[in-house]
Amino acid sequence: MSGHVFVDETKQRGYLLVAAVVVPADLDPLRRLVRSLVLPGQRRLHMKDESDPRRRAIASAIAASGVQATIYDAGRRYQTERDRRAACLEALIHDISRREDNLLVLEEDETLRSWDNQRLIELTRAYGCRDTFRYQHRTASNEQLLALPDAVAWCWARGADWRRRLGPIVTDIQEV
Repeated sequence: MSGHVFVDETKQRGYLLVAAVVVPADLDPLRRLVRSLVLPGQRRLHMKDESDPRRRAIASAIAASGVQATIYDAGRRYQTERDRRAACLEALIHDISRREDNLLVLEEDETLRSWDNQRLIELTRAYGCRDTFRYQHRTASNEQLLALPDAVAWCWARGADWRRRLGPIVTDIQEV
């Protein structure tokens, strides 16, 4: 079944790109869930800004949501951060083309937007999904579902108990 893919990264302890896949029927319920976790005065959820008790609550809520996530782990195997991102994006687009997902939402980073766009044009052509697939860059405050891959990436990078909390929704880990 095709879905919408929300992507965020962490550069802590290597390079991880996390893709959370949401089927269209679950978009609104998941947005309501994420909005319910945002505290008064916050514009968005961001795990690095939360206290440990809040992180546990957020991770538990996301783990119970049924969302599925794939982790693309480039570690430190590539010379530059862009090389790591390129390897992760290639693996991601390969997976998207096989699943026939129809939308990719990447967290906005103005310093990478042009580079991402060029790379995504090349990859969607190479994997034959250019005409059936679209992508966009959004800020996390404008697309609440970017909190999903943010939480998975943060927990996975922290390891141990944090990793265990969101482990049930991680369906694949790919070293790239």
